[in-house]
Amino acid sequence: MHTLEQLRNGSLAGVTRLRLSCGLTEFPQEIFDLADSLEILDLTGNALSTLPDDLPRLGKLRVIFCSNNRFTVLPAVLGACERLSMIGFKSNRIAEVPATALPPALRWLILTDNCLGALPAAIGRCTQLQKLMLAGNDLRALPEELAACTSLELLRIAANRLTALPDWLLGMPRLTWLAYAGNPFSEVDEAAALSNADPDLIDWNRLEMGQRLGEGASGVIYQALLRQPTDAQAAAHPVAVKLFKGAITSDGLPRCELTACISAGSHPNLIPVLGEVTGHPQGVHGCVMDLIDPGFHNLAGPPSLASCTRDVYADGKRFSPAALLRLATGIASAARHLHARGILHGDLYAHNILHTGRGDALLGDFGAASPLVRGGMRGEALQRLEVRAFGVLLGELIERCDGDAGSGPVLEELALLRDRCLVEAPGARPLFGEVFGRLASLAC
Repeated sequence: MHTLEQLRNGSLAGVTRLRLSCGLTEFPQEIFDLADSLEILDLTGNALSTLPDDLPRLGKLRVIFCSNNRFTVLPAVLGACERLSMIGFKSNRIAEVPATALPPALRWLILTDNCLGALPAAIGRCTQLQKLMLAGNDLRALPEELAACTSLELLRIAANRLTALPDWLLGMPRLTWLAYAGNPFSEVDEAAALSNADPDLIDWNRLEMGQRLGEGASGVIYQALLRQPTDAQAAAHPVAVKLFKGAITSDGLPRCELTACISAGSHPNLIPVLGEVTGHPQGVHGCVMDLIDPGFHNLAGPPSLASCTRDVYADGKRFSPAALLRLATGIASAARHLHARGILHGDLYAHNILHTGRGDALLGDFGAASPLVRGGMRGEALQRLEVRAFGVLLGELIERCDGDAGSGPVLEELALLRDRCLVEAPGARPLFGEVFGRLASLAC
């Protein structure tokens, strides 16, 4: 975090990234002194409602964040910034996106938690758009022109007022990660998914909360001890507790995530959910999960500003062919199980997978999960969308595999399977039943 004093006394000369959060009501003119170097401008957490008309003077600006401010209109001047590729205006009051506000190099647009009732048809001109985050608005339809954005890979449209999922959307060649729960058209399928589950209700008073283990977009995870309901003297059971934040997240609504977690049921490659938290003093929703062995670690980190839609792996991350095959088979099995339970994970990524390095793997984080339309062409189209996500994951694993002469044929078969999962004609991709079957046969 930087300060206005640093900006004004010249000590920030030459910086490429500037972050100011100090109650600003006007755009500081001193920012223009950084025009020769500034690439990333973060003004999140202020009280801004406008940007200056001469913003394009920041000729190297690639990324701008203005979340948690007071904008009611996405500033049209953004469209004049030729190098601007990422725009983040989450949690404002934006009700309008002028056609002129969309820059030609746009790859990543975040308008989560605003008041948008519609998107301009001009968004179809954003041919480089890969990531579009619109959860928590008032959208009733998506413009058909969006179909021209054939590079689009990640779309978040949960918690809006959409009455249907457009057919053209499911035919987009690279769409890979989709979240749409919490819309009127998905309510029936959400109820159907939940009807498959009968969660245990775990009273808050049975939990002895411990250290915080981590935090995601939708909630915070704590280590805890779960006491037995009938025997206070019995040894408490170590567990993990996720408490939801209760607001719109980048993926959607925490209640939809809770529904998906409970509906997922039991599978050896899913993090076991023991029950739903009840009786929290502040009415916070939560779930109780098995405490995962500390030998499990995240497979990768989430996408960066540079990678946009691709996870970031640690340098030197490598896998043996046997570990790769076991990991891939387990995740394919988990995805097949979820689809059979009427759930689209929506975020099948390496950063949502825990692994041991030997091929043991657990798929977690249901923040982007949506109820899967059962039966028919539409249901299969949604499943094949998620198969593409698996193809991306499989490709990343293959790139990091230390093969030997004996593993050559297996790696060749895995590469062929990857290519089938990634084909841009969605209908030509296999379903997870076939994917799992092929992986299982290779493992034998």
